[in-house]
Amino acid sequence: MNATTDTEIRNLVSAEEWQLRVDLAACYRLVALYGWSDLVFTHISARVPGPEHHFLINPYGLMFDEITASSLIKVDKDCNKQIESPYPVNPAGFVIHSAVHEAREDVQCVLHTHTRAGIAVSAQKNGVLPISQQSTFVLASLAYHGYEGVAFRDEEKPRLQADMGGATFLMLRNHGLLTVGKTIADAFLAMYTFENTCQIQIAAQSGGGELTQVHPKIIEGVGLAQKVQTGGLGGGFVWPSLIRKLDKIDGSYKH
Repeated sequence: MNATTDTEIRNLVSAEEWQLRVDLAACYRLVALYGWSDLVFTHISARVPGPEHHFLINPYGLMFDEITASSLIKVDKDCNKQIESPYPVNPAGFVIHSAVHEAREDVQCVLHTHTRAGIAVSAQKNGVLPISQQSTFVLASLAYHGYEGVAFRDEEKPRLQADMGGATFLMLRNHGLLTVGKTIADAFLAMYTFENTCQIQIAAQSGGGELTQVHPKIIEGVGLAQKVQTGGLGGGFVWPSLIRKLDKIDGSYKH
């Protein structure tokens, strides 16, 4: 989108929404940078502050490394665009994300991926195994949702909502990974941990040897460990460094 359009969009939204757009666009770029994108086929959404239940989602057809603050599409709970855009919204992406936003008032951001490691573990009967430090963080707040085909039917939403409950991590069986957060930074850090958990599990299993599992009592106390590691800031502790990293590569996401 050109500079004129950027200015027009900025003038149509609040300063708070514009900052949310910048952070969400940054998140898309970071997902691409870390190799978690699947061409144009996954999504990250963010709830816009206010009583309207609007949220931002990617324009369907753009690669994640093309997304900018102004190109993000604002929709309502019925997928009606609130600001005109030349791009469509993916129905399957909308169903999953709107279901989570609808059920979880505590969630600002929903991040969904189709990575090779994530799908590989989602296809395993026992799912995430307690075999790494990373896995303990995931297992402390993990839920599973069975595969029902491409998620474009509204009738799946109640089942997805019931399966997820109040969890931070959701493994979509035979499909991929999903994380939520009170902020975009929290959802990103959760996905970083989830993805690494799956990569480590596949690597450990490929060695062929017997695996040592973490004691369940360690998982019970993982909440305190998380707070200590991030100084109680969660994803906000690492987000500024991620933004600096991104800005050194390409700061065009801000437009």
